[in-house]
Amino acid sequence: MDNLLNKRRAGVLLHISSLPGSDKQGNLGKEAYNFINFLKSAGITVWQTLPLGMPHADGSPYQCLSAHAGNPSLIDIESLVELDWLKPSDQCDECQGSNIFNKSCLIAKVYEGFLDRATQKDKDEFAKFCKDKAFWLNDFALFMALRKLFNQQSWNQWPTPFKERDSKTLKEASTRLAEDIRNIKFEQFVFFKQWMALKAYANAHDVLIFGDIPIFVSYDSADVWANRNVFKLTKDGEMSVVAGVPPDYFSETGQRWGNPHYDWKYLSKNGFKWWIERMETQLEQFDILRIDHFRGLEAAWEIPATEPTAQKGEWVTAPGGALLKAIEKKFGAIPLVAEDLGIITSEVEALRDDFNLPGMKILHFAFGSGPNNPYLPSHYVQNCVVYTGTHDNDTTIGWTQSIHDHERNHAYDYLGKPSIPLHSALIEAALSSVANLAIIPMQDILELGSDARMNVPGTTVGNWKWRFQWPQLSHDQVAHLTHLIALFNRK
Repeated sequence: MDNLLNKRRAGVLLHISSLPGSDKQGNLGKEAYNFINFLKSAGITVWQTLPLGMPHADGSPYQCLSAHAGNPSLIDIESLVELDWLKPSDQCDECQGSNIFNKSCLIAKVYEGFLDRATQKDKDEFAKFCKDKAFWLNDFALFMALRKLFNQQSWNQWPTPFKERDSKTLKEASTRLAEDIRNIKFEQFVFFKQWMALKAYANAHDVLIFGDIPIFVSYDSADVWANRNVFKLTKDGEMSVVAGVPPDYFSETGQRWGNPHYDWKYLSKNGFKWWIERMETQLEQFDILRIDHFRGLEAAWEIPATEPTAQKGEWVTAPGGALLKAIEKKFGAIPLVAEDLGIITSEVEALRDDFNLPGMKILHFAFGSGPNNPYLPSHYVQNCVVYTGTHDNDTTIGWTQSIHDHERNHAYDYLGKPSIPLHSALIEAALSSVANLAIIPMQDILELGSDARMNVPGTTVGNWKWRFQWPQLSHDQVAHLTHLIALFNRK
């Protein structure tokens, strides 16, 4: 395992969209750089984000239109004006003051400015980007152009020649939609250019970027449309089984995610080519990676597609060991974290430990069930990542207000901090633990309640919208956090 995860570090969990600013959501502009400056000043060396992909209408970064493409809504428009690729007057009323970048009128204007005023170096970079990323970019750009042509319908609703990827039909469409395809590729170039510049700034300030890989991809995605053999689909391209998890802490009926399952037999035969390419994209963008729902690499919950909930399903084994060996062979030892929450078996633990991957510990899960609870800090090993809570949990203040008295009493008794608020005691417990990496959600640093929650699993409305503003962060909060990080040797 790379030594990035062998050192005591502190990190903050905050998605790009939650950054402050005047636009409709956070972006890759100046406030992202300001956030890195804040992290540096506090001694925080890890910034964990959610996936950076292009979401569907519900906004979930865990259900994206591509496993490779970036979310153009995160592009910073001001930076393009500063480059002189876009004039302020070029934005129409619909786009003015908005960072919702995937509007053909705006991207066309930026591309015109790029052609007229960009340096030759930038133009060469765009050509190189298109060549280097062709293994996913060509299919993605055509997919998005066709999706626009067919009124944003899922690919399985397209006319048969397009759905079935008839070569003659796609060739003709590529010619007819050439301008849209070029604009989509250029849009991705701009996203990656801005993201890689931000990552370089973070690294130069001793901040590592920690990314998240959803184990499954969306059915309505370029990946499934262009690689049907990789997934368990019927001859007609429909899903017979879908992904999710059985009833657990988060939901009494389980979670029916609706993603297609992998055809592991096919993937095994071709050396896990699709997964290797996916990892290549992610390793370029991030210093540390987490595989969300790592449990699915050992066995995944397959739900009949006709079932409305996740209650009826079965665990089907997956060749996670062979996949991780293939990744290791290609890239060497990489800093990879296993999201090992939920129903975890000895086989899942063995897979994690065989590759020396740090698992996750959540303090919200630790109290009220006795001394053997694995989330209690006394059970931690150094090779793990501890969180107060994650994007799927309530904020820690919200959690403290919702738990039963016996959980609260157990927490105070265990932590031995009766003189400070419980949410503060949990942050201290995370930072003081033996876990090499301690991650605190930004909401907990800001001491915010449930109205700042990022996501409620199993729901599709009202999530992924939380943002913070700098006035919420007090001098005392920064000073105390900086003190704790130094006190517990995480600087």
